[in-house]
Amino acid sequence: MTELVSSVAEKVIEKLGSIAYQEICLAWGIESDLKNLKLTMSAIQAKLLDAEERQAKERGLSLWLGELKDVLYDAVDVMDEFECEALRKQVVKTYGSTGKKVRRFFSCSNPLAFRFKMGHRMKGIRERLEGIKKVSDQFNLQERELDDKHIVVRETHSFVTGSDVIGRDKDKQEIIHLLMQPDDDGNVSVIPIVGIGGMGKTTLAQSVYNDEMVKRNFSPRVWVCVSVDFDVKKLAKEILKSAARENSEKMHIDENMSLDEVQASLRNVLKGKKFLIVLDDVWNEKRNKWNDLKTLLTGAKGSKIIVTTRSKKVASVMAFGPIHELKGLSKDDCLRLFLRCAFKEGEDRDPKLVEFGDQIVKKCGGVPLAVKTLGSILYSKTDELEWISVRDNEIWKLEQEENDILPALRLSYNELPLYLKHCFAYCSLYPKDYEYDSVELIQCWMANGLLQKPDKSTRELEDIGQQYAKELLARSFFQEAPAWSSSYETHSLQDNDPNYFVFKIHDLLHDLSLYVAQNDFCLIGNSNNTNNYDKARYVSILDHNLGSNEVTTMLHKLKDTVWTIILPSEFGHSINIKEFPLEICMSRFKYMRLLDLRRSTFEVLPSSIGTLKHLRYLDLRWNEHIKKFPNSICELQNLETLMLDGCKELEELPRDIRKMISLRYLLILTKQMCFPHNGIGCLRSLRTLIFHNCPKLEYFLDGIQHLTALRRLSFERCESLISLPSGMKDLNMLEILVISDCKKLTLMEGEDYPTSLRLLSINKLPQLVAFPQGLKRSASTLQLLSIAHCHNLEALPEWLPDLSSLQILKILRCTKLSSLPEGMHRLTALKEVSTDNNYLRQSWPITKPRPIFIKFTYRATGPALAFYEKDGILHPIEVGGDACCN
Repeated sequence: MTELVSSVAEKVIEKLGSIAYQEICLAWGIESDLKNLKLTMSAIQAKLLDAEERQAKERGLSLWLGELKDVLYDAVDVMDEFECEALRKQVVKTYGSTGKKVRRFFSCSNPLAFRFKMGHRMKGIRERLEGIKKVSDQFNLQERELDDKHIVVRETHSFVTGSDVIGRDKDKQEIIHLLMQPDDDGNVSVIPIVGIGGMGKTTLAQSVYNDEMVKRNFSPRVWVCVSVDFDVKKLAKEILKSAARENSEKMHIDENMSLDEVQASLRNVLKGKKFLIVLDDVWNEKRNKWNDLKTLLTGAKGSKIIVTTRSKKVASVMAFGPIHELKGLSKDDCLRLFLRCAFKEGEDRDPKLVEFGDQIVKKCGGVPLAVKTLGSILYSKTDELEWISVRDNEIWKLEQEENDILPALRLSYNELPLYLKHCFAYCSLYPKDYEYDSVELIQCWMANGLLQKPDKSTRELEDIGQQYAKELLARSFFQEAPAWSSSYETHSLQDNDPNYFVFKIHDLLHDLSLYVAQNDFCLIGNSNNTNNYDKARYVSILDHNLGSNEVTTMLHKLKDTVWTIILPSEFGHSINIKEFPLEICMSRFKYMRLLDLRRSTFEVLPSSIGTLKHLRYLDLRWNEHIKKFPNSICELQNLETLMLDGCKELEELPRDIRKMISLRYLLILTKQMCFPHNGIGCLRSLRTLIFHNCPKLEYFLDGIQHLTALRRLSFERCESLISLPSGMKDLNMLEILVISDCKKLTLMEGEDYPTSLRLLSINKLPQLVAFPQGLKRSASTLQLLSIAHCHNLEALPEWLPDLSSLQILKILRCTKLSSLPEGMHRLTALKEVSTDNNYLRQSWPITKPRPIFIKFTYRATGPALAFYEKDGILHPIEVGGDACCN
């Protein structure tokens, strides 16, 4: 697609214009090549917008754009070569080189050989671009400026409340009425909700699932997203895990459990219980598969199953009773939903814009997703011409086939700023109904160069990525996942992180991402994939049951210019590919930026990993066999993200880790007792450093004070840790400090503590009796303080009222706390207090404005209950699992 051409062109222009790259070119004597390349690129870029709008009708333009895109990708690879060499020279200058002089003389590390090779390649790129520029003259393309189309980002939340669901009151009451009907034959009744994509089936099911009457009448309540893969054993496990969590039952569910073991455990968990199970997004039409699952679901009389599906045939296979068919919203309800999405809450609405909105929603066919998406792209826009442009767009006139992308969604994509289009297309690499992790996705975008840093901007790339994710969320391309659908894996690592959220992409929008991605993206194992191996830069292996020979064959079909290879896997689902051909990846794909091999099973990482000098992102999480890395991994001087969580056999980090000078995100699991000098403390580009499940780690040697760019530091499940590293007072950029489940750790008075924290989370520290004064150093900056499971904590710190910026305070399961420090009325910025301690809530001083209280209570069975207090009344909130982890 042309949009991706524009995105890559923007990347080339950005690189050519950067001061760092100009200095590199000057050092290598290729500044004239740089100047000529910039002139050619500028001339081509000016005509791309015209080509984008005309390509659908002109086949020749589409082919021209494809050729241009290939050259632009190659240009990025060539420019990255210079940056890689600059980093290599920097490491050699700082730490020396162990290579043989004779070998270096004949290699590209020799300046003369490198200059000759790269000069030749740069000339080739320039000549190809000149040829493409000449061909463009045949199309008489007009020069036009790109529009940034910036959107104002609004705040979002994950709860589905009654006020969020428009026009479905009658549908909701009908479903609840069916749920409350007795079962005459004693069988579990199935209630299908049927409707076309985007009609709001899942939203309606969520609204029913969270209804207070439903909560009182059904326990456990289980939610499972089924999607295309109706695997009985897999679904039974998901239901078992969810039901056990709802009942607060501690249960180890082994990935290798047989179906007989799963069904026995499931019957035991559901026995005698009046349960409600929601099976969302079902596609299976085979009655025998459904019968195999249904026979496992036996409970008390009155138990029910809700099914959402697009297919009446699926509904008829699963249910013998009435089908609830979801129709389109009424014109008035569509307009209400549209105006809510298009205007800020409480602002005056221009009658003329409302009139335009009324005309726009008539084109949406009553589909809520289309209405919401179009309303979102017009949010905060007051120019009548922008509204008219949406209303009168040519896309509404295109002939529509049954399975085509909705015109409203295609139009919404066309209205995205250029910088968001490639980021959205990247999401097509993951299967439908995948739960995306915002922090992880941002690291992937960064690795592939999709985050654009404005000229002279001091903003961190992570913050720019956060802005992109929030924009896609605000435009309804992302849908934030409710807390109860998210896995324990993500929440355990990202507890209280304000920049973290879990989201999904609606099926229709996922289809849209596949449509716009097209040739650049290859999904192996996806039935809808056209498998354009020769054009693909991004590869996702979705079929985890492929054999090594099959994967090898497919990898050999790809060009050697692949940038990304992932094996997407969610928590609890292992990769079954046997003997993944790592050596082929290392030897063929020298320009690879991202390699995601989480949950793979290899025992040895090939030493050739060090040849992937373009690699920015390496994910090896939950490989339970690997014990050691080759030291050659430290030759990855471009690597920005390294994730090692769950590598429980990993004995130590590589000895020359200090040479990985570009690392920004490091997630560590190791058996080491301590880290040597000149190791992690030399990684001065680090922004995030997480020690997770390091059972033998006792202390740190000096060096952390050098990590002056660090923004997040976490110690989680480090049960032998006896002290925090010294020198933290020098970490002036540190914003987030998380200390969790460190049984031997005592926060000592006199230790160095950070001075600029925004978030401090302390959880499960049995040695903590009182807070040290040193933590007061962040009194003017701290916005969120979370204290949980500190059963020996006897008093809150006396300096707590001095936290002038504190907005959120969480105090959970600290059983010995019985008083508040004096002066709590001084916390004038405080907006929210979460606690299960009735005394603290009741003894809170009368203040104006009074913060909202969220009161948690715990039950012997079932999840925690939570209520928020407003105007003296407690209102229920839905939370999942252990409340203090959310």
